[in-house]
Amino acid sequence: MFWLFLAMATLVLRWVAHPAFIERFYSRGWFQGIRVLIDFGLGWMPVPLIYLFFGGLIWYWVRTWRRRPRNRKLLVTGLRTGSRLLSGISMLIVGFFWLWGFNYGRAHVEKTLDLDTHPLTPDEIESEMRTTALEMAARRAAIPNVGEDALTRENFPQHLETHLRNGLEKVLSHYHFPVMGRVRARLLYPKGIFLRFSSSGLYFPYTGQGHIDAGLNAIQWPYTMSHEMAHGYGFGDEGVCNFWAYLACTLDDDPAVSYSGQLAYYRSLAANFLSYKPDAYRAFRDSLPQGIQADLDAINQNLLDYPDIMPRARDAAYTAYLKAQGIREGMLNYNRVLMLVKAWKEKEQIRNITE
Repeated sequence: MFWLFLAMATLVLRWVAHPAFIERFYSRGWFQGIRVLIDFGLGWMPVPLIYLFFGGLIWYWVRTWRRRPRNRKLLVTGLRTGSRLLSGISMLIVGFFWLWGFNYGRAHVEKTLDLDTHPLTPDEIESEMRTTALEMAARRAAIPNVGEDALTRENFPQHLETHLRNGLEKVLSHYHFPVMGRVRARLLYPKGIFLRFSSSGLYFPYTGQGHIDAGLNAIQWPYTMSHEMAHGYGFGDEGVCNFWAYLACTLDDDPAVSYSGQLAYYRSLAANFLSYKPDAYRAFRDSLPQGIQADLDAINQNLLDYPDIMPRARDAAYTAYLKAQGIREGMLNYNRVLMLVKAWKEKEQIRNITE
């Protein structure tokens, strides 16, 4: 009953706590201590901790089942088993929120950064897409020994995780967000474990580590790893993590990393523009430099290699999860990056003019 009451109290606190309270005392307080304990405690291990977590969980339930009383009535056994199951679920709820989940309720980034966000019109999306395509072409051309073939892992920094972490921490620190700890972004096997559910990565609160699908095309690694590490630094909102990944990658000194960020942002713009004007988009895509087209083709082909499993059930389940965390738009939240990037660019332009 202890864990049940603690879980109920945690849920009540999550929904009554003001964002400013969560921001100050949890996201910038308690959670920073959690980050240090995780990253300098078990973060050094050579394997993703998620393997150990689920291995331990399976061992615990098998052990509990084997040790169940066999000489009691079925009703008594059922009540005890149900009690243990309820206790276990309550422990998972408590762990989720206190290890990371309260970050869903922190102050909105656009308010903290004073960004004036608004939904983009089709014309704004097209304009932003064309501008981004020009920036992509310039960054790709600056990559050493680049040709018209699709980029590979060799085109990116050798110690990519450390490189990206440093870039993300630099951006977050610039905007006065704490970056205690050393968030990891690990490759997770088997290949396709996320891609078959139209996802590319996962931040796991119980271990404090981010993960990307080992089958993901290498061109997408920088943006996806930065996104998952942004979760690790205390951001639950998917669109916000896309925003931090965009800034961390596009402001990077390495042209391949910068290009990867621009390409990911372009794909979000293109998906929206395609829904408005499919013929116009296809004509525009055919006009892109051959190297960019090769990269897009390589990403698309790689996704086709891992066809979806139960896409409707997946979308419904994840949308329900996001809405339960206070993200009303569900999976559409990922596209919030478009509004944040547009507002950020406008603010930076105004700042440059005034300076």
